[in-house]
Amino acid sequence: MNLSDRQMNILRYIAEFVEERSYPPTIRQIGAACDISSTSVVKYNLNKLETDGLILRDPEVSRGLSLDWAKLDAAGLLPEIQKPVGYAVNGAATRVAERVNRATERVVSFFSVPVLGHIAAGEPIQVDVSDYDSADEWIDLNQALYRDRDKLFALRVQGDSMVDASVLDGDIVILRHQEKAENGEMVAAWIDGLGETTLKHFYLEGKQVRLRAANPNYKDMFFPAAQVSVKGRVVSVIRQLE
Repeated sequence: MNLSDRQMNILRYIAEFVEERSYPPTIRQIGAACDISSTSVVKYNLNKLETDGLILRDPEVSRGLSLDWAKLDAAGLLPEIQKPVGYAVNGAATRVAERVNRATERVVSFFSVPVLGHIAAGEPIQVDVSDYDSADEWIDLNQALYRDRDKLFALRVQGDSMVDASVLDGDIVILRHQEKAENGEMVAAWIDGLGETTLKHFYLEGKQVRLRAANPNYKDMFFPAAQVSVKGRVVSVIRQLE
């Protein structure tokens, strides 16, 4: 199989990117890494690689791109490309990678969810919690610990209003997308009129919503119920310890 140097570079970059980050690159990232200024040229070469059966693409899925290792092996191209261990792509939040814990020989499955920006644990800030295609960062989660994985997304916390709920500035909260919440649940709440989102405990009280912080330094926030939309409920918190 005759491939151009450009196409080989694209294959190498995809393999290296996936090995390092556990999800595939975007078309713009491929172009920048392979010194291709036009996205249409990147798409042309990806189409050629797909026609040759060397890559798999799902146009319905964000970053729905993967290498077909069996075809690459059959074509004798594996010596040119480093295969990442245990990687499989289904795209977005349904991508699953299997990693082996060598101490116990136990296989642990992971999936990725998009980090969609920052959410305020304090005063509300603007954040879009629906645009998965805008995510530049993804985080791997243990598949055994979560259900409804296709509904999950992540946000970075900014502020200290939820410290008494063990949510600190810089933490990553994992949320399940839903539009309703029970009283007392921690949610990402969109406040219409302000056009901003905040992380608070949710209480529906008649025709108004009370958003309560987990920090005595912050007062409760009250809004008409029609002005508040639940975007997701917090299901876990991830903290990076240095």
